[in-house]
Amino acid sequence: MKEHEMHYATIIQLTGAISQCKDPEEVAYLTAGGVKNAFKVKGCSIFLIKKGTRELGLTASVGLSDEYLNKGPVAYMQEITEAKDQVPIAIYDVQDDPRIQYPEEAKKEGIASLLGVPIIAGNNVIGALRVYTSEPWEFSIQDITILQAVAQICGMAMDMCRMYKGYKTSIEILKNLKGKAAFVLPDVV
Repeated sequence: MKEHEMHYATIIQLTGAISQCKDPEEVAYLTAGGVKNAFKVKGCSIFLIKKGTRELGLTASVGLSDEYLNKGPVAYMQEITEAKDQVPIAIYDVQDDPRIQYPEEAKKEGIASLLGVPIIAGNNVIGALRVYTSEPWEFSIQDITILQAVAQICGMAMDMCRMYKGYKTSIEILKNLKGKAAFVLPDVV
């Protein structure tokens, strides 16, 4: 029962914190930190899909070294396909799994296991949340489910932040137009 209480407390803390955010990067950082602390893992990273490339761009990370984070691009189409396939990926031993893109760097960083879940906003996969452990960890269905919920909350909050920024920009444009004699829309072909 104590484990479930921790999961519920994690959801409550994270949703409370990210509901106050107005910036998607702040949502990502709070989510990564909250997951790392709640699960007592080595690290957590949030990746977003870069438009126009087939890479996952690092948006936030807690607990991992700069050297590991700057190891090279993370391919969207790589074998760890949580973002592309919309399914969680659990890897018990990163040293013995062909899906790992940078196994030597993971070993040097002291990463034993990895769990990746997609971040979804609306009906679109926008990225991935990854958890890294320093000891081998068989992720339970409860671990995976709670991390999927956190990733969905993160995606929803990021989407809301983007809408907030868009609305704020629109309001500023309208304020600047107020009082002007005429506003002419450009011809649309």
